Amino acid sequence: MLMNRGAGIDYRSEILRLKGELRAMILAHYYQESDIQDLADHIGDSLELARRAANTDAEVIVFAGVHFMAETAKILNPGKQVLIPDLDAGCSLAEGCPASSFKALRAQHPDHVSITYINCSAEVKAASDIICTSSNAEKIISQIPPGKPIFFAPDRNLGRYLIRKTGRDMLLWEGSCVVHETFSQQKIMALQMEHPDAELIAHPECEEPILEKAKFIGSTSALLRYVQSAPATSFIVATEPGIIHQMKKAAPAKTYIPAPPQANCACNECPYMKLNTLEKLYRCMRDRAPEIVMDPVIRERALVPIRRMLEMS
Repeated sequence: MLMNRGAGIDYRSEILRLKGELRAMILAHYYQESDIQDLADHIGDSLELARRAANTDAEVIVFAGVHFMAETAKILNPGKQVLIPDLDAGCSLAEGCPASSFKALRAQHPDHVSITYINCSAEVKAASDIICTSSNAEKIISQIPPGKPIFFAPDRNLGRYLIRKTGRDMLLWEGSCVVHETFSQQKIMALQMEHPDAELIAHPECEEPILEKAKFIGSTSALLRYVQSAPATSFIVATEPGIIHQMKKAAPAKTYIPAPPQANCACNECPYMKLNTLEKLYRCMRDRAPEIVMDPVIRERALVPIRRMLEMS
């Protein structure tokens, strides 16, 4: 059991106690550390967590994820308190797509429908037509009339993958995820030589050379489902390794090898997701802060494309 030796606090017990006192629900993304995942009421990818946030009767939502995810929960629940363990838990995709630049490019292409990946700020969502996730993007694109041009932001790798999958030409924002662009093709090939029976599975945010060699490509939830149903017993996992905790729980007899980054570092771990810790989760619930606070006008505008996403998916 995890303890803070200085204060003698049993964080797990205290978090569970506070959850009852606050009538709170804890949502955690698959990329959170395993101790947080094990405490969460619901674990999922962006789409699953958005659905959970949209259909909760909890009085307080505690979002162990990154800022744009907690913002989405607040957009869907304006009357509820939404807490996040660390306000600095951002996202390279969101940071690489400033609202002012996004709006300027949209203005240059007024005939395009903008389908925007959920990894973006509330202000960018508010300037979009439809939000999507890696789980539902292909389904949403397939519902856009064939003659209607599409502007897709902010992940170029996911956009290129979707162009190949759907056959739709799209104008792409040139953004990328700091985690998924770090995987080393050379090191993965060496791993495949060392583990010839291991299947390479990858998130569509990965660079194209990785996706070309993958046996299966899918969202975080899709990767989790795949390892449970696939006949293979060993997998090289090209996404943030936090998901491996759930893979081991779902199919413990199988072997999971995290895909290595190019540098000799933990660069395959999301530095933003890992800002959240068990101690910070406890403190945010104890203090009811940091809290997500949002401009009501932006919130109302951002709600429209999120609702479209939920309806279309």
